[in-house]
Amino acid sequence: MEKPEKTTAGEQFERLVEIMARLRSPDGCPWDRAQNFDTIKSYLLEETYEVLDSIDARDWPALCEELGDLLLQSVFFAQMASEQKLFGIEDSLNAIIDKLIRRHPHVFGDATAHTPEEVKDRWDRIKAVESLKKGRGTENLLDSVPRSQPALAEALQISSKVARVGFDWADTNQVIEKLHEELDELARARTSEGTREEIEDELGDILFVIANIARHLQVDPEQALRKANAKFRRRFAYLERKLAGAGKALEATPLEEMETLWEEAKRLE
Repeated sequence: MEKPEKTTAGEQFERLVEIMARLRSPDGCPWDRAQNFDTIKSYLLEETYEVLDSIDARDWPALCEELGDLLLQSVFFAQMASEQKLFGIEDSLNAIIDKLIRRHPHVFGDATAHTPEEVKDRWDRIKAVESLKKGRGTENLLDSVPRSQPALAEALQISSKVARVGFDWADTNQVIEKLHEELDELARARTSEGTREEIEDELGDILFVIANIARHLQVDPEQALRKANAKFRRRFAYLERKLAGAGKALEATPLEEMETLWEEAKRLE
């Protein structure tokens, strides 16, 4: 029996595009035909987080599958755009190919860059020039930071933008001092019976400063929080298993006993 001929990534991508067109055709799938740009958005977000989960778990087979699911979302959106004669998937591919070449002149041109920071700075400058040429020049520095993204990511982008023009703390210690200052302000708002809006405002300031601490330490705060969430899940699951094995219900277990099991889970890790 002959071994099947190996197909290229390009051939497989074309096959995916063909399958998506078939699913959206009049004699295709009723569910796929019923979707539109707005209904698919939630799936795009869901698949993105599943990719992140598989990376955090270092589950490479799962990552392989999830990347395929994420790729499908791009093809789905492009197919709907093609049906409305807005653009095709080939236009999206051309756009990203041209952008990568244009914004990497140190690779595809005569420019030089020796550090990731130099590359990022040049990328931002080229991007700004491109926006002006397209008539998308922004009046203010932060206009280019999307408001629709998660707040923690927005805070990181905002602080990174202003830091590049010198509006920043001198070092991490100064940011940590600012955190203590904001914590004191929250404590004062609570003890002085501040309004819910005042307390919310102070808590927002704390979260913003934490995003800045992460930036100074070159840590992605979103990923740090995701890992902390996963760690909490593991430890609490251990606590639940131990209590279940002893025939005890969570609600009937004293906090002190749960804390003892929590510390046990920490030691085991």
